[in-house]
Amino acid sequence: MERAALDLPGVQLTGAGALGQRVAFDAPGSTVGPGGVVSSTWQRHHECRAQLIYQRGSEVVEAARLEGRPIYKVKIRSCAAARAITTDYRMIDLHRADTAYAVIEVDAITDPMWVYVVVEGGKAA
Repeated sequence: MERAALDLPGVQLTGAGALGQRVAFDAPGSTVGPGGVVSSTWQRHHECRAQLIYQRGSEVVEAARLEGRPIYKVKIRSCAAARAITTDYRMIDLHRADTAYAVIEVDAITDPMWVYVVVEGGKAA
């Protein structure tokens, strides 16, 4: 596709070109320190390109927005690591100074090519 076609109003990218953000998904874990102290940690599980789609409309989304918590639907390519993401994970937006988001919903079955993850800012530890 020519560059001029990408600049036309109303033309939306639907393939890999729409995946303009770099994100990572971290799994919760724990480590045992000196004296048997157990502390919670995050371990990098999956890093990929993604399309962030700002959510709007529902009452829950509006309530979160009023509290300053953005909600995004994140579109990532399907693979074994992406399909293993659960709501225990957190997402890190690598473009925005490692901003963390809580994963609140994962849809790995609707479309065999994509995994859709709903994330909410302001909740991930």
